[in-house]
Amino acid sequence: MERTPSMFFNRQETLLVSLALFSSLGLWVEVCRGLTMVQEKNNGINKDVVLPPIQQNKPALSWELKIKKVPKILPPCLGKFRPIVGQCCHQCTPDSLRKSLGQKSFLGFHNLLSVKETHTRYRGWLVRRVCCVLFVSGCKVYASPVCNRLERVCQSNRVKEALTAEQEAPEEGDSRGQINRLSPFLPLINTCISPGLLRFVGWMMLKTFASVFGVIEVNLNHLSALHRASQEGSLLVYVHVHQNIMDYALIPLVLFCRNLRVPYTVCPLQINSSFLRSILQKLGVILLPPSAQTEQDAEMDSMYSPVATTLVRELLHEGQAISVGVSAESGRGGQWLARIRQLIKEGSVPDVSLVPVGISYDCLPKTNKQVGLSSVLQWLWSVLWRRPQGSVQIHFAQPFSLKEICESGRCRVDEWLPLQDLLLPVILNNRAGCVYGRRSMSWLLPHSHHASELNEPTPPERDLSIAIILHLIFSTTSCMAVMSTSLVSSLLLYRHRKGVRASVLCRDVVWLTEELLFRNKDVGFGGNLVEIVHYSLYLLAPHLIIAAAPSRKDPLIVPHPSLGATLHLTLQAQIVRHTFILEAVGACAVSAMLCEVARSGVSSRVRSDGVDGEEVKGDMEFDVALCQSELTERALQLCHLLPPGFMPPCQPSQSFALDAVDSLVRCGILIMEEIPRDVPICDFWKRECTLTWTTSDEPYHSDSDCEEQELRSYKISQPNQCPEMLFFLCSMLAGHLRSLCWATAGLDLLHTPLPEAEFVAQIHSHLCETANKKKQHYESCSEEAARTAVRTLIDLGVLSEERQKGGIFLGVSTLFQVSENRQKLHRFISQYLFN
Repeated sequence: MERTPSMFFNRQETLLVSLALFSSLGLWVEVCRGLTMVQEKNNGINKDVVLPPIQQNKPALSWELKIKKVPKILPPCLGKFRPIVGQCCHQCTPDSLRKSLGQKSFLGFHNLLSVKETHTRYRGWLVRRVCCVLFVSGCKVYASPVCNRLERVCQSNRVKEALTAEQEAPEEGDSRGQINRLSPFLPLINTCISPGLLRFVGWMMLKTFASVFGVIEVNLNHLSALHRASQEGSLLVYVHVHQNIMDYALIPLVLFCRNLRVPYTVCPLQINSSFLRSILQKLGVILLPPSAQTEQDAEMDSMYSPVATTLVRELLHEGQAISVGVSAESGRGGQWLARIRQLIKEGSVPDVSLVPVGISYDCLPKTNKQVGLSSVLQWLWSVLWRRPQGSVQIHFAQPFSLKEICESGRCRVDEWLPLQDLLLPVILNNRAGCVYGRRSMSWLLPHSHHASELNEPTPPERDLSIAIILHLIFSTTSCMAVMSTSLVSSLLLYRHRKGVRASVLCRDVVWLTEELLFRNKDVGFGGNLVEIVHYSLYLLAPHLIIAAAPSRKDPLIVPHPSLGATLHLTLQAQIVRHTFILEAVGACAVSAMLCEVARSGVSSRVRSDGVDGEEVKGDMEFDVALCQSELTERALQLCHLLPPGFMPPCQPSQSFALDAVDSLVRCGILIMEEIPRDVPICDFWKRECTLTWTTSDEPYHSDSDCEEQELRSYKISQPNQCPEMLFFLCSMLAGHLRSLCWATAGLDLLHTPLPEAEFVAQIHSHLCETANKKKQHYESCSEEAARTAVRTLIDLGVLSEERQKGGIFLGVSTLFQVSENRQKLHRFISQYLFN
């Protein structure tokens, strides 16, 4: 059934929302603090909905006072047929997917913080008071031997070759000399899991997280596959996208409570306290050396990479599981996945099963980047005096074989090209055609800084490791649930930037939820519509302005026009942008072509078949035909500018661009232009040639040689309704594109070359100053936006990297020292900005 924009807005009638009267003093209201737990059963599935309490002695933002019963926000079928997320890639790992196709039933969710006496073997009133202690003591803990690991690491050929290359160890192989050289890495090598300490910390984490979050829900669908893989002896490697330091604690806690093997967690954070480091290393946390601040600093030591690779090999030989956090921004964690890939290629490890883990927060907790004992104690003390706020939903995806994805050849990287080869001919030479290929992101896996790592992978092997990293980032993000705050944040940022009434916001929440479910995206909320919107506004209240006159019961909700508020809403809305990336790319391509028509001074009535036009009079009617090939080229060029993680690496860029255009047809923004014909298309016999069949051994053939390739064209459907939807999709990528434009314009103000960290800092400062001058668009001036913009400019060849003694220095390349070329680049990027 064809979906039109009118269907988007007419599925649900505008809901009448009643509000309590505000206090007589002001027009501004503040959402009250505090939480209550509301247990609701939705079609046999227990859903925990966290809501602020309704205070009777004081007017609050409360809608339950007038509305007794509200239709469910989720369709009735969702309880029985929930969207299936976390499946293996059908193209890269079909064998792994085939093993899990038998499981169709929906097992529901489990609240990790809800520990009752039914979770223990005992019953009684005393058990109900100590059930958490009994539950933790009954959880299974797997042994983690570390008796002779140091000796095995010292006997490794990789470590011996590194020591010999350094000429630190005598030729006789003195063990004392080896241990002296490896002394900075002894805590790393001796990392273990203490069963008693693990149980105590597990109990303490359950109590602590109960004060931080209202609920921690775990999707049980794929946990049975993890239990089955663990019983079969498969080596499991859990991969998640780094969002917060809480990620490193939540995954081991979930596995511990579900009687799965607790993994060794790679935590590339700097821990200052020696006492805290010793505690974490007995919980299986692999930390950086004390002298290194980041992973890049650790890689500067010629012995770090051989020791880390050997440690991973020994852990996998012991049958241990490993948890790695990757970052699409800096490539953090990718080196550990490349080490596992190298061990499989060498034959040291037969195979591992990769498990993407999606963690969704509806209120991301604030944590410090520098972790010390004092900061941890201060944080623990603060959570004891506040009520729980927000919830977490965790999805474990289906495990898939790393060996299969490497050796099958289905994950192809032979068309990867530098970004400057893909876009510079279009930007500088205004070439009509487009170079087909995929952007190479070699910075996700930095080269080794020393020649001691003798097994440095070849370029094809490096590209395959990068493809696996990109695949895991995409898979992990795809299985993350959309929380209610993410949904409301995206509506306020991308659709109602100037404010929206509560009743209209409720209507759009219903519409956007249906669109997410239509795209097979799971949501992390359920219950009454008013309660969900109320709860989301309560969590987002510090970043919003909620106002209403005493005579009106429908308040106005406006995002707070400040840097901190905009960045928080942008961070929450990232998962929605990832879901609508196809439509966003297609909408930006359509916007670029419409802007070109408007600048050309030709009426929008002009068609692509060369009909004489008329002067533009009044508003454009958007009755313009868009050529499919040109629209696809615009979308393809924009695909190359996307940050990593938005496109699956197993899909060609051209196919992604075609899907982006087709997605606009599916959602009703574009319709196929009907071309009148004298002869029906299906009547092949009336063509000039008769049907001929090609032989099967020809590499390129179609069903009929006489069928001509015909160009298609599209036009905007229902112009009076589409612009709002088109601008909603375009604004999802506006922040990223605007930061690129501002960074390009700021190159004139920099005195280069500069160290990389200082260069990024100055670009970040320039983005903030530009946003402050305009008093808007603060989503384009975050630190992540600055680093992403600088990395894109490096890949484009705008900035050149020079490795000097003090590190990497960045400077403007000779080609873009010409102001005309920088202006061409600025025009190329800004064409996709709808405003």
